[in-house]
Amino acid sequence: MPMSDSPPIIVRITRRFEASAERVFDAWLDPAMAGKWLFATATGRMVKAEIDPRVGGSFSFTDRRDGVDVEHIGEYLEIDRPRRLVFTFYVGKATADASRVSVDIVALAAGCELILTHEMDAKWAEFAARTEAGWTMILQGLARSLGLAT
Repeated sequence: MPMSDSPPIIVRITRRFEASAERVFDAWLDPAMAGKWLFATATGRMVKAEIDPRVGGSFSFTDRRDGVDVEHIGEYLEIDRPRRLVFTFYVGKATADASRVSVDIVALAAGCELILTHEMDAKWAEFAARTEAGWTMILQGLARSLGLAT
């Protein structure tokens, strides 16, 4: 994951879920479940959701938006159920522009807290707010998929 010499841009989102850490974690690695919310948009249609849930395994999601296929791809770097998931992430075939996403889940007395950290090359600084909005929408989709209030 080549990055420029500048410090990476960090986008961090924290969200609580009224579901167990295991249930929230598993939703990231189950293709049928993840295909409903991960990288899905309200106006698009998920046409491919493939996951090889192991360290070194990859994922590929394709959301068809207005007739255009948008592909989201990555490789799993860490899988520590139900606490931590780390993966590379890029859109399309631009593997040189891969970023790193960490999902940390902390069990609480009631439910869990998820902290998502997206590290991007500094050259993408102008996309930080859009990235934060995108992940916020995705985590709302996760909550809906789990049958929770958003």
